[in-house]
Amino acid sequence: MDQYDPDEETLFQQDGATSHTANVSMGLLRLAFPGRLISKNGDIPWPPRSPDLTAPDFFLWGYLKCKVFEENAPRTKEDLKERIRQEINNIPLQMLQNAMGGFHLRLQQCVQNQGRHLTGTIFKK
Repeated sequence: MDQYDPDEETLFQQDGATSHTANVSMGLLRLAFPGRLISKNGDIPWPPRSPDLTAPDFFLWGYLKCKVFEENAPRTKEDLKERIRQEINNIPLQMLQNAMGGFHLRLQQCVQNQGRHLTGTIFKK
């Protein structure tokens, strides 16, 4: 945060994890992003872990789980961390661009759908 200088239009979004919504955390974030904190108990309410929108939820975690455990499962915590780092570094640029393009599409759909779930996009039959 010290290296980033947010302007008046920058929003900060986080999930509802207990450590993220502790009074100390929320106080610091409200100072850095007055009126622009998207969080449980934030200035702008946001449901925790909203997979309709965020690229880590709709893409990254599932992709990494498949790749990291594709062959032999990691045996130690350090092995797991290293495999995650390797797989993140190996994600093709085009795949990341596609994921972010999908993110922008979901944002547009969310606005059009007045903030409701994107059932036709997320819960395809």
